[in-house]
Amino acid sequence: MTAPTDVTPRRARLAPDWLLRTEVGLCPCGCLGKPRRRNLVARTLRGLSELVRRAMFSDDVAGAPGLLPRLDARVKVVTLLGLVVVAAFLRSIPMLGAMYVAAVAVAWMSRLPLRSFLARVWLFVPVFTGFVVLPATLNVVTPGTIVVPLGTWLGGSVGFTAEGLESAGLIVMRVALSTSLVVLLTLTTPWARLLAALRSLRVPTTVILVVAMAYRYVFHLLTAVDDMYTARRARTVGRDLDFRSGRRFVAASAGALFGKAHALSEEVYLAMVARGFTGEVRLLERNRVATRDVIWCVMCTLAAAAVLWGDRVVG
Repeated sequence: MTAPTDVTPRRARLAPDWLLRTEVGLCPCGCLGKPRRRNLVARTLRGLSELVRRAMFSDDVAGAPGLLPRLDARVKVVTLLGLVVVAAFLRSIPMLGAMYVAAVAVAWMSRLPLRSFLARVWLFVPVFTGFVVLPATLNVVTPGTIVVPLGTWLGGSVGFTAEGLESAGLIVMRVALSTSLVVLLTLTTPWARLLAALRSLRVPTTVILVVAMAYRYVFHLLTAVDDMYTARRARTVGRDLDFRSGRRFVAASAGALFGKAHALSEEVYLAMVARGFTGEVRLLERNRVATRDVIWCVMCTLAAAAVLWGDRVVG
């Protein structure tokens, strides 16, 4: 009889243990395996990639057929920003609510995803505006009739007043409406057309140049950060970076990123100047005001006049 031979291949015996070690797969119910927490750098890059995805999604939506995408960019800038000014003068919540419902209807007629449109507004309005106006709802700041008592403090009653809640609701609705109108403008207008519309409305060339460079430059910086993180992961064997190592990596990469940003800005500017860029935004096709643009302007003017009149009557 021959001696038993080792059935393990030579390559397997020479491979390190961490490469041959198997891990338990995660099942959908979560009963097997333990999910790993994402480190700081991974979460940051995930947020940056989400920003790029939203920007690409906005460009795709702006080219889709609908009510606002078919209008001239200059008309949209003038009318929607004019409605933002009108919203700043409204002092009644019903009129603000009516304008907000109209804005949602316009978003639906423009074939925008309503879920994404509403999330862009209401995920930020309650968080930031709510924290700002929350103290003003208390009777300590805004005296009035207490409708929601919270107890006593220093011998006096403390609670939310009707006047404070009305003022807070007015501010929240005004911010939500203004944000919705701005989101409508940015989602239904390609970036190049928006810059060209601002320039045609006599916005200074310096402002257009700064905004255009900042918008495009953000994507270059995101690419540089992603490349740096990918290079670090390619040179790291074994466990992922923990929270402390991630902070050290971010701090060490900040200086290198600023250096790359400065060098890249010089190269981008010289490349643009070499190709004849002078700050003027030019399009391949000329913008012309059509009949639908005139109808849109008339409708927005009538709506603004009706809302201002209704606000005066309600007030």
